[in-house]
Amino acid sequence: MTLGEAVDVALTVNGSRREAQVEARRTLADFLREDLGLTGTHLGCEHGVCGACTVILDGEPVRSCLMFAVQARDATVTTIEGLAVEGVMNNLQEAMRESHGFQCGFCTPGFLMQITAMLADNPNPTEAEIRDTLSGNICRCTGYESILNGVLRAIGADVPGSHQSVP
Repeated sequence: MTLGEAVDVALTVNGSRREAQVEARRTLADFLREDLGLTGTHLGCEHGVCGACTVILDGEPVRSCLMFAVQARDATVTTIEGLAVEGVMNNLQEAMRESHGFQCGFCTPGFLMQITAMLADNPNPTEAEIRDTLSGNICRCTGYESILNGVLRAIGADVPGSHQSVP
């Protein structure tokens, strides 16, 4: 295989089987955005540091800017577009909206995918576990407290300053 060679890739993205020929060195992020038109996966640093490109690959959060599309062959990928069902936001998305979790929105997809993966593994995390998970993504706008509050709201935990448990 040479660098510019096209390679067949077949994978399941947001519940739909997708097949394409891609250049061997094309990143999963570029494949999702440019070939499949799923532009919700954002590219920030393109070094895997910011987390804006996080998607869920076979149940695990991954930085899609750090892997090639060919590495995702036969995998199941969930992007931010796969969280809402028929245009209806899920519980986490609603909780983030209610908590004003994000301002500019650039980091939102990566955070939501990272948190979704965490909650799939641990539906009742401690505040420390949530903070640890959030520490892998960068947001320049919020100061993280509103994001933390959104996760707490999503799991029905006490939200600081609300003086009550959120349903």
